[in-house]
Amino acid sequence: MTPFKGCGTALLTPFKGGEVDYEAFAATVDWQVETGIDFLVPLGTTGETPTLTESEKLQVLEVARQHAAGKPVVAGVGTNSLSGTLANLRLLQDADAFLVVVPFYNKPPQRGMYAYFKAVAESTQKPIILYNVPGRTGSNLEAETTLALARDIPNIVGIKEASGKMDQIQAILEGRPEGFSVLSGNDEDTLALMKKGADGVISVASNVFPSAMADFVHCLQAGRFDEAAQMDARLKPLFKALFVEPNPIPAKAAMAQLGLMENSLRLPLVTATEETETIIAEVLQKLWK
Repeated sequence: MTPFKGCGTALLTPFKGGEVDYEAFAATVDWQVETGIDFLVPLGTTGETPTLTESEKLQVLEVARQHAAGKPVVAGVGTNSLSGTLANLRLLQDADAFLVVVPFYNKPPQRGMYAYFKAVAESTQKPIILYNVPGRTGSNLEAETTLALARDIPNIVGIKEASGKMDQIQAILEGRPEGFSVLSGNDEDTLALMKKGADGVISVASNVFPSAMADFVHCLQAGRFDEAAQMDARLKPLFKALFVEPNPIPAKAAMAQLGLMENSLRLPLVTATEETETIIAEVLQKLWK
C-alpha cells in the first residue's frame, strides 16, 4: 500500500441554487491539481457530506476522479454505523482510498472502535485512513488503539489526526509500523507535527490558497524548517480565520470572495456572519497582495 504523504485538500462541495455545482467543483479540482496539491479528499467534513444524497456523492467522486490528473482521490465514507459506512464504501468503490471517521454520537469504547475499523478494513482491499476528530465525534481514538490497528490490519495505512493531543500523536509517531502515514488534521498543527516526523496534512486552508499550502508542506518534507516557519507565520491568520465559525462556513465565504463558488451552504449550516466576512476579506487581501 502506497502511503499518503504531502498536502491533501479536504474539498468543499459548491452549491448553486441549492444544488451541487459540479462545474465549480471541477474547476476547484483543476486548480488544486495545477497548484501542486498531492492528493484530494472529497466527501469529508468540509464537503458537507451528511447533507448530500447518494447520487450527489457518486457524482462528486466521479468529477474528482475525472479531473484529478492521476492524483490519488480519498473519499470520505465514515458514518456512525457499520452498515452505513459499508454502504458508502460500496457506493464510492471507485475511490483510490477511503477516509473513515471515528463513529460519532455513539461514543464507543476503544475495543468497539477497534472492532469497527477492523470490520470496515476487511470489507475492502483498498487503503483505509483513520480520522480522529473528537471535537466533532465526541470520542477520541487513543494512540494504543491506533497503533494496534496499524500493526494488525495491512490496509489501514494512515491516520488523519485532528485531536490536537500532541502527546498522543507523538506516541503514534514513535510506535507506528513502517509505511503508516500520520497526517495533521489541523492546519495550524502542521508545522509542529511535521517537525516531529508526521507525513503531511489534510488541509482546509488549501481550498483557499493551494499553492502556498503545497509549498509549505513540501518545504517541511525537505527539512527546511526555518523557511517553513516563515511560511507558517504568513499562513496563520488564514488558519485562524477559517475556524472563527464552524468549518466550512468561513471557507465557503473565502471561496465566494475569490469568485470561485457561491457562498451557499445546506442547513443546518448557514452563511458566515458579517464579522466573519470582514475577517476573511482582510486576511485574503494580505495574502494575495
